[in-house]
Amino acid sequence: METKNEIDLSQFYGSENLYRWNSLTKSVLTDGCKYLAEVASAYWLFDAIDSHLTTQGLNENTEFVSVKLKKIGETDAELTLDDGNGLIWMTQYIPLTDFPMDEIKTYAMYNGTAWTHLLTSEY
Repeated sequence: METKNEIDLSQFYGSENLYRWNSLTKSVLTDGCKYLAEVASAYWLFDAIDSHLTTQGLNENTEFVSVKLKKIGETDAELTLDDGNGLIWMTQYIPLTDFPMDEIKTYAMYNGTAWTHLLTSEY
């Protein structure tokens, strides 16, 4: 059964705006990812993704990353970054989260200076 957040996320196609969510990153969120971060209290998710994108050196090697957060229990989850074709670049175990959805998939695209985080429906 879909949650209200999943139904609301399905309404995002494309994006008119880009948002920086903190002063420590040049990366930006689309309208849909900003909405997700706000309603799910999940700005931490984009901080985690961004930290892996920069520390793994992916900005030097790729322009596209597929991201999946999947709950594996009531309060824990697994964050995975891959190339979109199943080649996993990294996986992080998250021992405690109150993320409201069982699973979310997003994309990150490198624009030459920073990452743009977007919902799959905004691609």
